[in-house]
Amino acid sequence: MRFGLFGTGYWAEQTQGAALVAHPEAELVGVWGRDPAKAAALASRLGTRPYADADALIADVDAIAVALPPDVQAPIAERAARAGRHLLLDKPLALSTADADRVVDAVAETGVASVVFFTGRFDPDVTQSLEQACAAGGWSSARVTMYASIFAQGGPYSESAWRKVHGGLWDIGPHALSRLLPVLGPVTEVTSLAGAHATSHVLARHESGAVSVLMLTLDAPPTALLFEYQLHGEAGVLDLPGGSGDPVAAFGRAIDELLAQARHPGEGGPAHPCDVRFAREVVSVLEAAQLSQQEGRTVAVR
Repeated sequence: MRFGLFGTGYWAEQTQGAALVAHPEAELVGVWGRDPAKAAALASRLGTRPYADADALIADVDAIAVALPPDVQAPIAERAARAGRHLLLDKPLALSTADADRVVDAVAETGVASVVFFTGRFDPDVTQSLEQACAAGGWSSARVTMYASIFAQGGPYSESAWRKVHGGLWDIGPHALSRLLPVLGPVTEVTSLAGAHATSHVLARHESGAVSVLMLTLDAPPTALLFEYQLHGEAGVLDLPGGSGDPVAAFGRAIDELLAQARHPGEGGPAHPCDVRFAREVVSVLEAAQLSQQEGRTVAVR
């Protein structure tokens, strides 16, 4: 499958680009970025060619892989889907449910395959633990703590403008929800408060009756880093694994799964569990949490 890579940052090079170059069934046709000089430099390092025009790259490929801010990703993904290109996207899908809906509609109308890269969901240990949790059932609550610190000088994301603006809610909140939603079901309402160190404290009621608590920040003190994913219920307490920490291997599996979806279009098989519809569900929860913080009230999830 011929891929176009959209994005020129650390994640584009070290994860998507590296995995695409290494994959035996993927051909990296070219790179597009908002900065032509960065696109040219990355294309040279990956052994491919830069594109000055995003739509020209879309026209030359079978699928796109995206490592761009979500508000830039969504319109490119919509255009690619309407051009009949398969989508291998990053999380979050968009920064609003309305933008996410446009991508979902384009995929539904054209029937292209879509996979959204919630990193942990492509780790075998995480996948197995979620399957076991779903089989056990009876979970009444969950707690996820993701205290990261990414803005230290010299870090790969220290200059990420969209992360500085939208914070942990939008950057790592999708990772938390990608583990909780398959087990506890859709979220119906959210209450969220902003705390110290740009922390989002999110209380979510699920359709199943379960309640989950998420504590999310990208700006924790270096002495207070913590990542925990815990379910509580009739089966007791279950700690979910964080994952192997090998995003290149995980992205290689995402390529495999996109290929599998693309090879069997229109056969009525199950949708990919991390397709754009699931990603849209995640966006709707994040949007409700953001509105709850802004207006100081509980917000129903669309």
